[in-house]
Amino acid sequence: MVSKYSDIAKGPKDLLNDDFTSKVTLKCKKNAGPAAVTIETDRGAGGALTSKIGLKFNVYGLAVDKVQMKSDGGMVLETSMSRPNGLKVAFKGNKNADMCVDYKNGNIYATGVLDVKDMSKFSTSACVGLANGMQLGGNLTYGFSGKNAGVTAFNAGGSYGSGPLSAALTSSSKFSQFNVDMMYKVNNDFSLASSTTHSKDKAFDLLAVGGAFKVPSIGTFKAKVGSNGILNASLVGDVAPKVTLTGSASISTSGENFNYGLGIVI
Repeated sequence: MVSKYSDIAKGPKDLLNDDFTSKVTLKCKKNAGPAAVTIETDRGAGGALTSKIGLKFNVYGLAVDKVQMKSDGGMVLETSMSRPNGLKVAFKGNKNADMCVDYKNGNIYATGVLDVKDMSKFSTSACVGLANGMQLGGNLTYGFSGKNAGVTAFNAGGSYGSGPLSAALTSSSKFSQFNVDMMYKVNNDFSLASSTTHSKDKAFDLLAVGGAFKVPSIGTFKAKVGSNGILNASLVGDVAPKVTLTGSASISTSGENFNYGLGIVI
């Protein structure tokens, strides 16, 4: 199945990046009639608590994916409308304002994002699904004015998935660097992943290598180590019906710089 270009390496990236945190958070979800209400609370470094309140609902065929009020007074608005022909039009407003278009039809997935606030840039991507689990795609960003006028970014990549193995090769910084993300599913409970970069200045850089293991009746244990010498570990599990706990910790291989994080979703 074809994915959007930004998700071409989603499997290994999610394993190596998700659930590793140094924050203490509480997220509460509750349905209030036709709307879904989410309250997110974070504890800052000094112990102060900050909260965000969000709503999600549908009205007259328009999906309001997020209306969020932030602790600093800012607001986030995300809406979308999907059509039967595979077209989805969305608006995302925060500090910026973007009009987004996604189109998926058969083995083609294309996207477009226009900055409608400053009319400063347009970004697009396309991905094509091929036979035997292969995907090829690319993205491009075009600036409309000033020193960023013209093509400011362009990259390409591909992925391959067969059985337990999935791998993705993508470029970054206008083909000056190449990224290789791989994942191997040993069995239904155990997976391994790695992420490396390759460039003219540094032929090989191991960003991270790690694994995820499902512990029966407890949850999913994940661990990774990076070239920065930091060891990370996390455990995600349900501690009660509809209550998920995420515990995370990191420490340098020298035994210094210990940090921890705790997240609860109700």
